[in-house]
Amino acid sequence: MKFSFLFLTGAALSIVSAPAQWVTKTYPLATGWNGIWMPGDASYATVQDLVAANANITEIWRWNPNPDQVQFSQTPSAPTTSSDEWTVWKKDGSETQLSRLVGNSSYLVRCSAATSWPIKQLAVPPAAVWLISGANFLGFPGAGSGTTTTSPTLGSYLASYPSASTTVLAPGAKIYKYIGGDLNASNPMLVSPNSERLDPTKAYWFQIPTVSNFTAPVEYEVPSSAGLAFGRTQTAITAGVTNRSTSAVTLTVTVEASETAPDGQTGVTGGVPLTRRIFNSATNAYDETPMGGGFTVTIPASGRANMDFGVDRSAMTSSSAYYASILRIKDSGNLTDVILPVSAQAATTAGLWLASASVTNVASTVPGATGTTTAQPFPLIFLVHVDTAGTARLLSQVFVGRLATAGNPLGLGLYENTILPHAQSDIPPRRYVSCQLPMIPYIVGTGTVGTGGTVAWDISIPFNDPTNPFVHTYHPDHDNLDASFALPLQNGDESYSIARTCTFAFTSAPPGGATVAGWGSTVLGGVYSETLRGLNSKTLSVSGAFAMRRISENPSILNVTTP
Repeated sequence: MKFSFLFLTGAALSIVSAPAQWVTKTYPLATGWNGIWMPGDASYATVQDLVAANANITEIWRWNPNPDQVQFSQTPSAPTTSSDEWTVWKKDGSETQLSRLVGNSSYLVRCSAATSWPIKQLAVPPAAVWLISGANFLGFPGAGSGTTTTSPTLGSYLASYPSASTTVLAPGAKIYKYIGGDLNASNPMLVSPNSERLDPTKAYWFQIPTVSNFTAPVEYEVPSSAGLAFGRTQTAITAGVTNRSTSAVTLTVTVEASETAPDGQTGVTGGVPLTRRIFNSATNAYDETPMGGGFTVTIPASGRANMDFGVDRSAMTSSSAYYASILRIKDSGNLTDVILPVSAQAATTAGLWLASASVTNVASTVPGATGTTTAQPFPLIFLVHVDTAGTARLLSQVFVGRLATAGNPLGLGLYENTILPHAQSDIPPRRYVSCQLPMIPYIVGTGTVGTGGTVAWDISIPFNDPTNPFVHTYHPDHDNLDASFALPLQNGDESYSIARTCTFAFTSAPPGGATVAGWGSTVLGGVYSETLRGLNSKTLSVSGAFAMRRISENPSILNVTTP
């Protein structure tokens, strides 16, 4: 298994945690070829597992937006496994490159008989990629089911794209849909935009050469693909709203419950206690009220506005649980029905932290010497994991990626075999190493991580450990072997065992009067001190400052057993 191998210096890479908001979409499939649009992410399970209960599905083809694709003229070209535009799974095992189904993607599904296919998905914000080279195979979060007059026509849905005066539906633009049966000159079928009702479960071919990220007449901007992800520390999130149309629209915003998580995925304890934040110019502050049954907001024609949300963590009764909800937004023009994921956790210190210590003071062992300040700071990097019970562990290394357990959730493991290799995962696995620690999985600390607390770790570096500074593998005076290079020596013959006690004392403000954004919440820190025994005949004492930044909110880690 190959890993991205990262020695930790001063920079931290964010590791996405996995709170989840689940919805089930049901796809009616005809005999033959069907085009479907999957707005959510179903990569928690393999394709083989997702179709296990449906014997009628024989092939699945995912379309990959590709700037080098060949433009079609009258109808989309037939899919071929020789094109990078397609990744394929076939039930007979002849094609298995498509292993998982990801969100905001279009798929061709071939069936031996008409069937219905329910797929539980992780909600993600709408996204689309339009390519100027010709064929775009896309779906949209339209209102209704596509089978009634409550659903918008493709013409009305696309009327404001890219603008009311320059629409993609100019004369000559063609739109196609799959109707079942074999692929031929009539399948996919050319449709009339002004009569075809948009079905949010279907994907359509658009012979419209354009470059854009258009998803709907009303579009939303959220911080990330996780939507409104408050995590453990975020207190406020803004969602931007853009109305592309030439008429004002009123949005109805409600909060709905997440479905239960699939087996092997992080469970959902309850809904997020979401609040709405409205700026009060009289007090120069935000008024924050519970979402309750929701609210409405009007966006002017061709206008833009912000919707501000907060979270009431006092209503979260479990410090170790994930809270998840769906923010559902419909517009008064009955064009769109959008869902945005919402997630939050109680504000605890649980998770994986990168601690950067800077040693600036060393107590002299010379009698009568004064002054302890070093000529230059000496950096030390630590990996600290805090579990839900508050136990803090120093890690010598940690593996991050999809776990090799049921459901393959995102997670942390102490050993390489706990994480799926890249060939079996949609997320490249990574290995983080704190190379100053001895070759043991972890060291349990005593004390409390958090403002006002103190935590300490006793680190023992045996005289024969590869990380012991006295040991030099290829130097005969420091290899812990006798003159014949055969018999091992004991502690004190050529090298010495070292004992370190590292102490982190957390302060409410940064040491030295510095200003650090997020101190006490997203950044923890304070005074670092350490004693060392074994390097010198006397005990050495050093000190400085430290800061910790959380790089994963995952409170659990695999293989935590007594080292």
